[in-house]
Amino acid sequence: MVVFAQHNIFKDPPFTGIDLISCRNLLIYLQPVLQRKILAYFSFSLGDGGVLFLGSSETTGDMADFFETIDHKNKIFRSKGRTLQMQDTVQMLSATDTRYRETRDRFANVRRSLKGHDDEIVLNRFVEAAAGKYFPLAVIVNEQLEVLHILGDPAGFFKLPAGKITNDITRMAAREISIPISTGIQKVFRENKELRFSNVRVVRDGDAKIINISIIPLPGKKGQESMAAVFIEENIKQSKDADGETVATYDVSKETEMHIRDLEQELQFSRENLQATIEELETSNEELQATNEELLASNEELQSTNEELQSTNEELYTVNAEYHNKIIELTELHNDIDNLFIETHIATLFLDENLEIRRLSPEIKTIFKLLDSDIGRPITHISHFITGADPVAEVKKVQKNSIPVSKEILNSDGKWYFMRIVPYSVSPGVYSGVILSFIDISEIKTAAAALEKNERKYRTLFETMAQGVVYQSADGKITSANPAAEKILGLTLDQMQGKTSIDPGWRAVREDGSDFPDDEHPAMVSLKTGTAVCDVIMGIYNPSADKYSWIKINAVPQFEKGSSSPVSVYTTFDDITKMREAEAELLESNRLMKHLYDTTSNGFALHEMIFDKKGNPVDYRFINVNPAFEKITGLKAGEITGKRILEIMPELEKSWIEKYGHVVQTGEDVEFTEVSSALKTSFSVRAFRSSPGRFAVIFKEAGDQCS
Repeated sequence: MVVFAQHNIFKDPPFTGIDLISCRNLLIYLQPVLQRKILAYFSFSLGDGGVLFLGSSETTGDMADFFETIDHKNKIFRSKGRTLQMQDTVQMLSATDTRYRETRDRFANVRRSLKGHDDEIVLNRFVEAAAGKYFPLAVIVNEQLEVLHILGDPAGFFKLPAGKITNDITRMAAREISIPISTGIQKVFRENKELRFSNVRVVRDGDAKIINISIIPLPGKKGQESMAAVFIEENIKQSKDADGETVATYDVSKETEMHIRDLEQELQFSRENLQATIEELETSNEELQATNEELLASNEELQSTNEELQSTNEELYTVNAEYHNKIIELTELHNDIDNLFIETHIATLFLDENLEIRRLSPEIKTIFKLLDSDIGRPITHISHFITGADPVAEVKKVQKNSIPVSKEILNSDGKWYFMRIVPYSVSPGVYSGVILSFIDISEIKTAAAALEKNERKYRTLFETMAQGVVYQSADGKITSANPAAEKILGLTLDQMQGKTSIDPGWRAVREDGSDFPDDEHPAMVSLKTGTAVCDVIMGIYNPSADKYSWIKINAVPQFEKGSSSPVSVYTTFDDITKMREAEAELLESNRLMKHLYDTTSNGFALHEMIFDKKGNPVDYRFINVNPAFEKITGLKAGEITGKRILEIMPELEKSWIEKYGHVVQTGEDVEFTEVSSALKTSFSVRAFRSSPGRFAVIFKEAGDQCS
């Protein structure tokens, strides 16, 4: 809904609670007094946080403390919620004007509704309820002696005076207390100390009473309006000083008389001065009348000139606003450059066309022996800390040729810097001065040296390791390989580059001889899934050896930081061809040994020797026996495996254990023939140590039967 209303901005009461006021290009036609008055009305009318939109040539001027700038260029301001006392409005309106009273009441209600937070509302309710009952009458005033708030019943002490409405406390106060209050408040604001008047006599409701008046400054934050509180308390008993003596009664009448005498003297002096001034003015008036006629003629000329000046004034307002915006932009740009110098830690030096220092960053003092006061000095007068290079000579070259120069330099403190010297460009192809910048690259140089060292170390490892290594790109193509890979695969790097793992030339096969599926190649699986693939056995045709080589492959994907897809994969593999051949031979050997183990007529047994704490052999345990052992001894493998010999044959001769213990301890083989009383048979025995702590026995019957 939009409401239209006729409103005189100069004399009608202002509206309240407005969110946006737009007043464009009106204030430039008004005198400063009217401008301030209208801006005060705007501040009063706007709600807290309300927006004021002015013309491009207008500003808030003296009222800047009441508005916060949102946009300098577009002249948009926000109200801070502060308002001036609307004294001028009161003077412009009659006290009986109905519209004024309604506006005043509305303003009072709005001010009470803008108390702020809930805790402030609770505090106000508490103070209103307690005032007059639990603490004395209190009046809060500002530095203009204007009453801002009254707590308690002011009857008998304060009243509205006849005539124009005013909130001046000196005019509202009773005659007896007007002077001490007015002088006391001024002293409190001046000295910022509490002041007290004791035993003041005052007539209230026809009775003479003794009261005490206390005036204290109210604390406030920076920028807040200064205030003071006046407390009036009825003194039932006269006040006494520290010694117990009654304090003298404050004689208001006597103070008033002294004040009146002073005023009369000042008035008499003013009258005499006024009379002398009148006589002088009468003489001057005759001269002024003659001059007035001349001025009237000149006034017409000035009127026309004033019109011209008015239009010029409008132009100046516009230009001034543009300059103001430019100053703000330049200030921000200056601050940006200062912060850039500080935060980037880049040593920078600006020289003009005469190679004199125009601007410098704090870090440049580590390169040149400079002070902030050296601005304006020629760079040729300044020494530097650079070794092995002459920056001044380089600067002269750049100034002459307008070609940038870049090089790495070493400082006397051992730090490396990247020096760049460029001409200062003022327009395309036009230069005036030189800029020097130095970037600390010490850490980069150290890291590069460490990287180069590590690269040499890992390059040596890469090229000398026996394990083959192949790198492939994201599309599976081989990009590099080490010499071991070339030897194992029978191809040079040039022959492998560009190939993929599924190239038919590899003739890849499984362990069973079948073709290796393309979708199971470790490198391709790793690129597709992003996971490592380990211990895959594959046969690859080696063209240089014209036979298959068997390899065990591990593929690991590589990722860039922040990427979820592999960017490459590296594959390591071992040549297991000889190992597979050895395994085949071992299997054949084991098969033959097993056949021999099962079919030989000689008994065979594997034992574990048992020693006591002193290291003497005391027993041995059965680990394994062959079928011939069972046939010769009659003992079954299932019954004796894991058991000790003395559990099975407690009567076994100790010499058997000692001989076998000697074999385990010395590793020397023994052959002997001896009768076993437990088995009642003579045996030809050969014993040898099979592994630490164990021994094996091969035996047969000797043919002698024990009786």
